[in-house]
Amino acid sequence: MFEPVTIKDIAKALGLSTSTVSRALRDTHEISAATKKLVLDYAKEINYQPNPIALSLKERRTKAIGVIVSEVANSYFSQAINGIESIAYDRGYHVILSQTHESYDTEVANVQHLASRSVDGLLISLSAETSDISHLTALHERGLPMVFFDRVPEEIETHKVIANNEKGAFEATEYLIQKGFKRIAHLTSSSYLSISKERLIGYRSALAKHQIQLPEEYIKYCPHGGKIPEEMETAISELMALPEKPDAIFVAGDRLSTGCLSVLKKLKIKIPEDIVIAGFSNSDVLDLFNPSITSVRQPAFEIGQLATEKLLQIIEAKYPIEEFEKKVLETDLFVRGI
Repeated sequence: MFEPVTIKDIAKALGLSTSTVSRALRDTHEISAATKKLVLDYAKEINYQPNPIALSLKERRTKAIGVIVSEVANSYFSQAINGIESIAYDRGYHVILSQTHESYDTEVANVQHLASRSVDGLLISLSAETSDISHLTALHERGLPMVFFDRVPEEIETHKVIANNEKGAFEATEYLIQKGFKRIAHLTSSSYLSISKERLIGYRSALAKHQIQLPEEYIKYCPHGGKIPEEMETAISELMALPEKPDAIFVAGDRLSTGCLSVLKKLKIKIPEDIVIAGFSNSDVLDLFNPSITSVRQPAFEIGQLATEKLLQIIEAKYPIEEFEKKVLETDLFVRGI
C-alpha cells in the first residue's frame, strides 16, 4: 500500500522536532536559514508533497474544482476543458472531470459525488435530459460556488458564460437562404436546453427576415443531442418523407453535425445533390469531409477560461458576491463548400 512521506518522517531522519520541520516547510521567520535549507533540501531530495487532505482540513479548501460536461470526446467540450485547465492549473487548482453522457440521473450522481468530495466549486454544462435542477439549487443555496457554461439554467443566480447562439444560428441560416435554399429544416437537441432555445430563435429570425414561412414539421428534436443514432435517423427520415422535403438543414449541435452526415450517408442521401447542411461544430473533422459543411464555430477554449476565472473569483472572494453576469462570446461562421 502506498504510504506518502510525512513531516514526522522528515523530522525523524533529520533529528528535528515535527514543529521545527513544519515551520521550515512553511518558510516562517522563527527558523534559522541553515535549518530551513537543511529541511527544504531533504524534502526536495525525497520528493516530499504536502498531504492535500491535511491541507484542505486546515485551510478549508481542497484546491480542486469539479467540471461536469456531457461528453469529453465532444470537440466543443474538449476545447472548453483545455481552457478550464489552462487557468485552473496556473492558479494551483486541480480539475476533476465528470461526464453525464446526456443523462439526468448521471448528472445528479456526479454532482453529489463531487460535492461530497468537498471540491471548492463546480463548472457545469447541463445534460440534455436535465429539466429539474433542484439537485443544483440545493447545493447553491448551501453556498457551494458554481458557474455554468454553454448549457445554462435561468433559475440559479450565478455567473454564466455562453456563446452568442442566437446570432450564430441566424448567420448560418441566412447563409443558406442567400445561397438560394428556401426549405431549410432545423435539427436540434433537447428542447430543455438553453442552447436549443437560443439557436431556434436565431433560425426563426433568419426565416422571418427573408419572409420564409415553414411548417413546424421542419423542426426536429433529438432529445439526447445526437448520442443515440436512432433518434437522428428517425428525425432525418421524417424530414425526407415530407411532401415538400427540405433542400437544406441547419443543424444546431456539434455531435449532431457530424452524426447527421453519417446518417445521411447511411440513408444514401447525397450532399450537396440531395440536401445541403450547415451546422454548429468546433470539430476539425469537418475539413476532412468531402463535400465539407459550413459551420458555426464557438470560442470554446475562451469560454472555458472565462468560466474558470469567474468560478475562482467566487471561491476566493473574501465577501459574498452579490452581482453576477452572463458573458456572451461571439461565434464565427466558417464557410466551406456550398
